[in-house]
Amino acid sequence: MVPVNKGDLRKLVTQTTVETYEELTPQLIQLIERTKHDEELTEAQKQDEIALHMMGYIKSCTNEIIIEVLSEILGLTE
Repeated sequence: MVPVNKGDLRKLVTQTTVETYEELTPQLIQLIERTKHDEELTEAQKQDEIALHMMGYIKSCTNEIIIEVLSEILGLTE
């Protein structure tokens, strides 16, 4: 769907956002679980690692959303 107005663009971005976050969430959960159970890290280190995982997750999702929306608009394929 190529958006023809801001409302259509908003719908496309929202739909892509939901799909992307749902797709990448299991990877984030695995990273967090591994970090929580890493006995070599202190609690503070675990929290720092989890914060880094979250930032990386948000960055990855944002990049993927931008790529997917622009690809849709521009008609790009793999």
